[in-house]
Amino acid sequence: MKKSIITMMLAMAAIAASAKDIKTVVFTTTPQMHCQSCENKIKGNLRFEKGVKDIQTNVEAQKVFVTYDADKTTETKLQKAFEKFGYKAEKTTKDAKIPAHEGGSCENM
Repeated sequence: MKKSIITMMLAMAAIAASAKDIKTVVFTTTPQMHCQSCENKIKGNLRFEKGVKDIQTNVEAQKVFVTYDADKTTETKLQKAFEKFGYKAEKTTKDAKIPAHEGGSCENM
């Protein structure tokens, strides 16, 4: 009985030690996304950043949702990663209304 209790406690400790701190941050970008090419550029470049687990983009809402391991990166490092491929990222919320710029064109075409 003691062996099984000790084994269970060790298993629980191992699970707790391996738990990751996964977070999601929402960014809006400058220049704004206009098309699939813009989305692909963002996703294609961010996926190589350390700690990034998932990237979702929404052109209509002008938002980029980045899920990341907080033990490996920070929001500030992610913002700086956008600059590497020509974007400026600002943190926002999932409910914020981001106005689309009229007559914008895609720089990626």
